[in-house]
Amino acid sequence: MRKCLLVVLVSLSGACTAAPPEPVTPGRTTPWTPPTLVNQQARAQGVLHFVRDVVDARTVELADGTTVRIAQLAAPAPCWAEDALSFARTTLVSSAVRVSPVLSGDVHLALEDGTDYALLAVRQGVLRAEGADGGLLPTAEVEAAAADRGLWGPPCDGQAAAPPAAPTSPETTTPPPATTAPRPTTTAPPRPPARTCAVAYRVTGQWPGGFQADVTVRNTDAAPVSGWNVRWTFPGGQAVTEMWNAASRQYGATASAANVHYNAQIPAGGSVRIGFNGSVRGENAVPDAFTLNGRPCSVE
Repeated sequence: MRKCLLVVLVSLSGACTAAPPEPVTPGRTTPWTPPTLVNQQARAQGVLHFVRDVVDARTVELADGTTVRIAQLAAPAPCWAEDALSFARTTLVSSAVRVSPVLSGDVHLALEDGTDYALLAVRQGVLRAEGADGGLLPTAEVEAAAADRGLWGPPCDGQAAAPPAAPTSPETTTPPPATTAPRPTTTAPPRPPARTCAVAYRVTGQWPGGFQADVTVRNTDAAPVSGWNVRWTFPGGQAVTEMWNAASRQYGATASAANVHYNAQIPAGGSVRIGFNGSVRGENAVPDAFTLNGRPCSVE
């Protein structure tokens, strides 16, 4: 009996003093850390700058005070300098751009949607290309000259330089013209500049102190428009409060609407429609003049 009791006590004592087995946890080769802005690397992107002012159509002042000149653009022609400056200010002032330096010390400048400003200015006939031996700029200049756009039309009529010509083979020569009597010169009245756009402005709703309007911009040119900015002046103290299908800006009575990323292109003969809500004090008179990228449009 005593031997059996001793065996039971020993068994109970062993059960109380034995340490429990340690839990087995799966090992990890790499500790997990939650993602943060510190340990995540973002893809490098071009830095956006804002244009504070335009010196001339190829020279701009950035928001940090730096003045840069855009590469591969000739100086503005005197007969088109004012129109070229208006185009540059409408397109660039208060806009976000990306700049990248080139070997000459000048810069390439692209709008926020990726549009190359030099190519846009040459294609619209605002400036001539300079130092571009190949690529898109010479082709754009030939197209602008063929369509009499900008400085290639009146009043310049390409006086700043001879229009670019297609290369000819060295075997083809033209004999000198025969001597003829000089023809009398006549001075023809200047032709009005061709309108390459048309705008329809419609008030679609009105209430005390406010209204809603649609603006339809039609490209009547033979070439597509890549990147656009429409500008008008309110005659009755109106102000844009909300706009869709475009980004709005307003300085005083002058309002502008610039393309957004999904409607930057207006094909030849195509159109884009803008809508906005506005406030009004007094009579809600309709604007009577519009420009597209600095060029006047006809009003429908």
